Amino acid sequence: MKNDYTNKKFQELLEKLQQESWQLELLISGFAIFGLFQALDPIEYNRLAAVANESYTKFLYVVAGISCKVLIVNLIIHVILRGLWIGAIGLRYVSDDIDYDALKYKKRFTNYLKKKVGSFDKYIGTLENYCSVLFAVTFLYLFYIISFFMVMGVVVLVGAFFIESGYFSEIVGFTLLGFFALGYFFLALLIFIDFITQGYLKKVEWISFLYFPLYKVFSVLTLSFLYRALVYNFLDNKFGRRLLLVLFPVYLSAFYLSTVNNVRSSFILVKSYSSKNYSYKNNYLKSLEKNQFIKNAAIQSKIVSEPYLNIFIPFRSKIEDVVFEQYPDLKMVEDVRGFGSNFFTSKYTIADSLQTNYLSAVNNIFKLKIDGKPIKSDFLITETNTQLGFEHIQLIKNLEEGRHLLTVKSLHRDQKTKKTSLKDIVEIPFWYLKN
Repeated sequence: MKNDYTNKKFQELLEKLQQESWQLELLISGFAIFGLFQALDPIEYNRLAAVANESYTKFLYVVAGISCKVLIVNLIIHVILRGLWIGAIGLRYVSDDIDYDALKYKKRFTNYLKKKVGSFDKYIGTLENYCSVLFAVTFLYLFYIISFFMVMGVVVLVGAFFIESGYFSEIVGFTLLGFFALGYFFLALLIFIDFITQGYLKKVEWISFLYFPLYKVFSVLTLSFLYRALVYNFLDNKFGRRLLLVLFPVYLSAFYLSTVNNVRSSFILVKSYSSKNYSYKNNYLKSLEKNQFIKNAAIQSKIVSEPYLNIFIPFRSKIEDVVFEQYPDLKMVEDVRGFGSNFFTSKYTIADSLQTNYLSAVNNIFKLKIDGKPIKSDFLITETNTQLGFEHIQLIKNLEEGRHLLTVKSLHRDQKTKKTSLKDIVEIPFWYLKN
């Protein structure tokens, strides 16, 4: 009986489980909602940490974050509807079906309500359908999200091979990636058309013949073989098809509403970086929250009472690209940046003398000024809040008390023009108040 789905006892077991599944649904939904809310902050923290450290794992945290939010929204709706269903059953036990004659409405309203509202049992049955289908479609949409990012991930991996592997020149790599992306996204578009039309390409004889190999390839790329049974069980049911189509615009509407904000002033605009007239907490180490990382540069605090300024600039791979361009002698024969394993080889090391030359180049790339006056930097490599970067301590005991402005500029290579020029990184205002 265990493996024979045609066995009568097995089918009776399934019928019994169907009738009692609402208890498991509520139990799973409750625990899942609690766990998902607890997971949101760690996921966001790790995503920001991955972005700050330029790790490719940031894409995994993006997928995890979106998946958690979709699951939370769906499961909360499911719990609300299931609670309404339980309440309706309890009410039916007390008052049975709706007695329209007892309401003593005029015939016009009585006939209208009988037609539009109908039986109370029908209402309970509709709620049951929505609850059961929504619970299943919640996890189906989770697979859809994972599939979408897996399809996009193929382009990222191919792009990394063509551009960053070193087997092709920059122009050849981008050209090959362009041709691949055009062909790949065209095929992906066919899959999407078949998806939104609920299988139209499978219904036309000559199209289905050509489409079948493509369908088999993308079924592996999207892992659809794991949830294909769920999809076709929805598609062969009119109610399931409607719900699948309705939820997609609901998600788009929710995404749009999340971008709506209220602009309170025409002159005071919230920024994500400091400037001459705006101080942003991300540019002050003591103001950083637990899930924040430095974006461009930072000093210790907005009000400085110490006789020195602690300047921290986070490491970015583009900084090293400029170093290699300006100082070709520092460029290694083999670029070791990127993912690698120490399983078969010893851990990579570098001589102190080379690191000193590297820091000397970094000091020449960055230009620091206080109130427009240049200062000579002397950077050391350090970590702040697990974020790798460069640190310089500048004595300011001779500065007058009051407001001052730190300006950070850096050599920047334009990817389009291939020219290197000095670019403003950030302006950080601070107040120096002696003890």
